[in-house]
Amino acid sequence: MSNMIRIIGIDPGLRRTGWGVIESLGNSLRFVASGTVTSDGEMDLASRLCQLHDGLADVIHAHQPHEAAVEQTFVNKDAVATLKLGQARGIAMLVPARAGLLVAEYAPNAVKKAVIGVGHGDKTQIHMMLKVLMPKATFKGNDAADALAIAICHAHNRQGLAGRLAKLAG
Repeated sequence: MSNMIRIIGIDPGLRRTGWGVIESLGNSLRFVASGTVTSDGEMDLASRLCQLHDGLADVIHAHQPHEAAVEQTFVNKDAVATLKLGQARGIAMLVPARAGLLVAEYAPNAVKKAVIGVGHGDKTQIHMMLKVLMPKATFKGNDAADALAIAICHAHNRQGLAGRLAKLAG
């Protein structure tokens, strides 16, 4: 039987970055914790990025995950907003990487497919399936729920990822 793996899912955002920690043992998933790291919208961009960095570093230190998963950014019509989201996403990838964690990336549709079975769905469906998959899960807001969904997506996909990485290394 495989060992328990603790996974942090991260839903990057400049205002609110959601995080969710689960444990995966074989096909079994267990909720550990979830929350949101926020930045002060009145501060300059660099200070806000520092707030996200420090908040995520505290979460990783507190929960000691083994692996991380981050949602990929979609491009929207507002180039400035997309660029800022990309910078927040950079922080979401940097913090776990600096902690020595494998960081996987998943498209939003892949996350939805892993959790609700189809690549398109709304937040209500994600929340409902999170409660089915992990009845003890608690989350405040969409950002924390999305982060848990990202962690679940990684738990479902990590075996194939580990095999592909082993082939590349060997």
